[in-house]
Parts: sequence; structure tokens; C-alpha cells
Amino acid sequence: MDAIKMIEERRSVRKFKDMKVDRELMKEIISVSRYAPSWGNFQVARYTCVDDEATIKRLSTEGVNGFVYNVDTLKNAKGVLVLSYVKGKSGKLDKDEYVTSKDQDWEVFDAGLACQTFCLAAHEKGIGTTIMGVIDDEKISEIVSLPEEETVAALIVYGHPDESPVKTPRMAVEEISRFI
Repeated sequence: MDAIKMIEERRSVRKFKDMKVDRELMKEIISVSRYAPSWGNFQVARYTCVDDEATIKRLSTEGVNGFVYNVDTLKNAKGVLVLSYVKGKSGKLDKDEYVTSKDQDWEVFDAGLACQTFCLAAHEKGIGTTIMGVIDDEKISEIVSLPEEETVAALIVYGHPDESPVKTPRMAVEEISRFI
């Protein structure tokens, strides 16, 4: 698929068919996602795929702060990616000191790059996704037993789409850009 077309056509999908995504297909998507750029090529993104129904239910009841849209989306989900990142690497040139005014916030930037790359790779493979930010990262870490050096960036619900969301309006280029 053409990259520009893929970017323009990818939508958040919240309704999925009642079938799990094959784990081998998920490995293919993650394999592509590994190419997301990261600070110093530290590759801090980590991908925890959850297709266990009891764990997904726990994520819906304990991991999204009761946010109704997330609860409703997770209710019928067959797959959830816990996107996490290794803390304390991005933004540093050596082990001790951040060299960007963003300090540890750069970790979130790297996670965002990985998140978008994952969603685009999934879209290209016919898998729909939606990104959830209203989350309780500590509770999610506990539910999926993340290593101590990682923290949750986002939940990404994924699956075989059972809807085709329409293109949403975008601001005009003149409204969002400036030239100096």
C-alpha cells in the first residue's frame, strides 16, 4: 500500500469481528513496528499482546479509569496491545544525564512513534486499531506483569474490523502551519 494513502485512510476502529487475530500475524505487524525511529536507536518500545479474554476483561474494569468509551470498546475486544517503553534511556547520550530540555518526556515521543508505526502496519495488514490514552498505567502494568523498568504508554485495541469509519474532517493546511 502507498504510504500516503495508508496515512490518509487509516481510521480508529472500535467495532471488531468476533475472532482473534492470529499471533503470527501480530508478530508480522510488530516486526514492521520495530522500524519506528527512536532516540539513539535505543528501541525502547515494547509490545505486550493480550488475547486472553479474562485479562482483557480485567483491563476494561480496572485499567481505563471507568472511561465509558474505552470500557465499551474493550467489552468485545479480542486483542489488546499494551504498548510500553523502557524508562531512562530516551533523551540521554550517556547513562546519567538528559541532554534535551524534554528530559524523560522524550520517552513518550519515542512511544508515540512506535504507536503510529504499529497502527499503520496493522492497517496495511487489514487489522483495525484504536489507541486508548485514558488509562491507569500502574494498574495495567500490574495486570500484565510488566518488568519494573517499563511503563505503559497506551493501550491499542486491535482486531478484524467490523466497521468502516468515515474520514473525519481535517483542518486546512493554512490553519496548522506557518513559514518563517
